[in-house]
Amino acid sequence: MSNTDSLFHSGHRTRLKEKLLQDKLAGYELLELLLAYAIPRRDVRPLAHRLIEKFGSVYSVLRAPYDDLISVSGIGHNTAVIIILAHKLISVSYAERAKAGTYLADDKFVRDYCRNLVSDKSVEEFHVLYLGNDSRLLLDETHSHGTIDESAVYPREISRKALQLNAIGVILVHNHPISENNFSHTDVELTALIEDRLNSFGISLVDHFLVASNGVVYSLRASPWLRKSGLK
Repeated sequence: MSNTDSLFHSGHRTRLKEKLLQDKLAGYELLELLLAYAIPRRDVRPLAHRLIEKFGSVYSVLRAPYDDLISVSGIGHNTAVIIILAHKLISVSYAERAKAGTYLADDKFVRDYCRNLVSDKSVEEFHVLYLGNDSRLLLDETHSHGTIDESAVYPREISRKALQLNAIGVILVHNHPISENNFSHTDVELTALIEDRLNSFGISLVDHFLVASNGVVYSLRASPWLRKSGLK
C-alpha cells in the first residue's frame, strides 16, 4: 500500500467515525467501521460488501456462526471473534435492560429481545421468560434444545419453575431455524395447554413468540387464528 493509499484510508475512516457520531452511517458502513478496528491496515470496504453478499444483511452477518464467518475470504480468527463479540454485546444489553425495568411490556423491545435470543440458532430452541412485577425479567431459561424443526416442551416443568421463582407472568419463545413459517397447529395447541396449567396457579401467559428463519417475529396473541386456539 502506497503512502497515498494510507492517507486515503486514514481519512476515509476518520470520516466514517464522524458520520457514526452524527448517526449518519448506512448499515454496510457500520460493518465496515467495525471491520476497520479488526483489520486496521487494509481497505475493508470490499470485505464488508462481500460479507453482506454472502449472508444477505448486516443483521445476518452479526449472527453468523464462527465457521461460516471464517469461510469468507479475508475473515480470520480475530475478525470473526470481533463480529461475534458485537452480537454478544447486543444480547447482553437486552438481557440487562429486561431485568432492570419494564421493557418487556413494550412490544418492539420484546420482539427485538426474542430475535436476538434465538435468530442465530441452527436448531430449534424453546425459551421461557419468567416475569416478576412490572414485567421485570426474573429468568430467561433455555427450556429445551431440539432438531432443525422441533423441540420438546414440558408444561409441568414450566409451571414448576414459575412457582419456584414466584413469577406472575411467562413469555414463551421458540425459533424456526430453517423455515419462514408462522405458528403450526401443534404450536397453538401446546400454548393453550401451557396457559391452562399456568392459569391454574394464578400465573399469566403473556404471549408466545416465534422467530422465523428470516428474522420475522410472530406473536401468537396477534395471529389471525387466535380465536381457534382456546387462548384466553
